Amino acid sequence: MSIYLSMQRVRFSSPDGYEKFKVIFADTRNHLMKMPGFLHLTWWVHPEDPTWFNEVSFWISRESLKDWHMNTYHKYAKEWAARGAIMEDIITNFQLTNTRLLRVCPCCGLVEDKPYELQQEQKTLAEPCPQCQFNFPVMPATPSSFAVFKDILEPVEKG
Repeated sequence: MSIYLSMQRVRFSSPDGYEKFKVIFADTRNHLMKMPGFLHLTWWVHPEDPTWFNEVSFWISRESLKDWHMNTYHKYAKEWAARGAIMEDIITNFQLTNTRLLRVCPCCGLVEDKPYELQQEQKTLAEPCPQCQFNFPVMPATPSSFAVFKDILEPVEKG
């Protein structure tokens, strides 16, 4: 099963525009967690150009992402941003066909290289090292909505 990925690079019209955006964006997590098909969203400042901000979101399908874009909250937030807060918004979307977990245990040195389902990302990342039971750090969702995760508990049919 493929996953739909949406990436945005955003430049705000002013530092004040970004501060106002953060107020609106802080409520986004409450709406995303209710959206069928939402998996993950991360927002961060570009490390080499602090005027650029980057967002990546994962969805179980393109239709799920379209449903989010048609969501009343999202539509109003986008309209608000377009009225002056955002100067530039570059969007790239594509299909993600598989995901792999590559990690080395810092305790015993076991190298893991295994496929996993993105719909179970947080569950997979929380698994300890199978050899020594080292618990890898897992990034939690953050209150500011700069990291939002939602594992799908029910299995997804492969087609």
